[in-house]
Amino acid sequence: MMRTTVPPVACVGEPRLTAGFAEFGRLDLMAHEEVHGPIGPMEPGSLLRLAEAIDLKGKGGAGFPFARKLRAVLESCERQSLAAAVVVNATEGEPASWKDKMLLTRAPHLILDGAALAAYAVDAEEIVIGVADDDMGRPSLTEALQERRMPVPTTIVTVPHRFISGEGGALVNGINGLPHIPPGTKKRSSDSGVGGLPTLLSNAETFAQLAVAARLGPYEYAALGTDDEPGTVLLTITGAAARPAVVECAAGTPLREILDLCEVPDGPGVLTGGYHGKWITPEAADRAEISRKGLVAVGGTLGAGIIVPLGRDTCPLGEAAQVVRYLAGESAGQCGPCKMGLPDLARAVDLAVSGSAPIEIVRAAAGDVKGRGACSHPDGTARFALSAVEVFAEDLRLHTTGEGCGNRVKGVLGLPGAPDANPQKLTLDWSRCDGHGLCAHVVPDFIRLDANGYPAFPATPVPTWLREGALKAVKVCPELALRLAKAE
Repeated sequence: MMRTTVPPVACVGEPRLTAGFAEFGRLDLMAHEEVHGPIGPMEPGSLLRLAEAIDLKGKGGAGFPFARKLRAVLESCERQSLAAAVVVNATEGEPASWKDKMLLTRAPHLILDGAALAAYAVDAEEIVIGVADDDMGRPSLTEALQERRMPVPTTIVTVPHRFISGEGGALVNGINGLPHIPPGTKKRSSDSGVGGLPTLLSNAETFAQLAVAARLGPYEYAALGTDDEPGTVLLTITGAAARPAVVECAAGTPLREILDLCEVPDGPGVLTGGYHGKWITPEAADRAEISRKGLVAVGGTLGAGIIVPLGRDTCPLGEAAQVVRYLAGESAGQCGPCKMGLPDLARAVDLAVSGSAPIEIVRAAAGDVKGRGACSHPDGTARFALSAVEVFAEDLRLHTTGEGCGNRVKGVLGLPGAPDANPQKLTLDWSRCDGHGLCAHVVPDFIRLDANGYPAFPATPVPTWLREGALKAVKVCPELALRLAKAE
């Protein structure tokens, strides 16, 4: 089930982003300044050197170097003789992540400090902070803005709480009054973003880390963490954890230490990096260290700092199949890999889990979407699906032989409710179907014909952008075998 409140906060070692939480809970401006001390503006060159010295990378999932973004905006402003804009991405559309909501609700001034630093350095004319419409962080952020003066006008923009709304291009589109979906073509916000201005866009935690580093300086900041990845990391630990939490720890901390802190039971695998991440085995989890390099070394990924372990009382493949269905329904539906490829991938995973098809069908469907999308959503979904069938290969064998793993799907991966308010799915009355195939011609993005010429489609709600086509398919069925019914 999806949580409706931010999990508790824990810290392993010295707290930085979470400093003062034990004493104050939420840090208002007075508490914030008491805990973290004063901060002043930095010239562009100084901020660039700081970001490079601590190798600050984006904390939203992609891990893009912050210094490169900053330099690109500065160069673009000079080249085009334009002012800049700063955008804080606090939308956190990933359902399994809670770290940015935690910062918004408990340490909003750290985020604002980092945004103010960046705005001064790029001579921005505005700061825009994007938050989700779940109302989790906006009240706290609004209160924080009322307590202080920002260097430039600062506004909060609310975006739909959807998976793709957190993509950088989708956020810029939403701020500009366009649909909250990624642009159909690759665009660099550093060249043209909010209002056509060069835009420095990064994740909320990234700006908070920048504020911490500006106070400590590069050497003290690097006193925690590893040589390659200095500083601390925020993790969201949920899933089968008996004590789910947002945890701050130094980079390089053993993953096993974090799992034990959150009382994670033995299970078949651990999802790292969230829904666009990768599964790792229990043995790999015992060897892993919390860092980008450390998790990659065992086949995982840090992503946005999401760790979701499974217990032994749920079907791991069934859990993964639910997520792939959700991701197929959450796409923008504006390019072939999303419109056609992701429903195919969801169908392939469903067939493999049901024992009706071999693993090769999943690999083939994932291969059809990798590297071809207008954004990273198809790639991330394919990565998740392939990782699941590889890590849970023994479970897949049991499903293929018809034995099954013996567990029902408990839904522990943090999925939200249905992607739309009235989810509907296609059903087929096999006693009526004569295999005319008309339905597959009407909506080929969702319905295909099997080897015997009969319609086949995934047991997932019809994506909203295919709903009209599905209705047409129902109407043209000469035997009235196809129906569109409310998805349970």
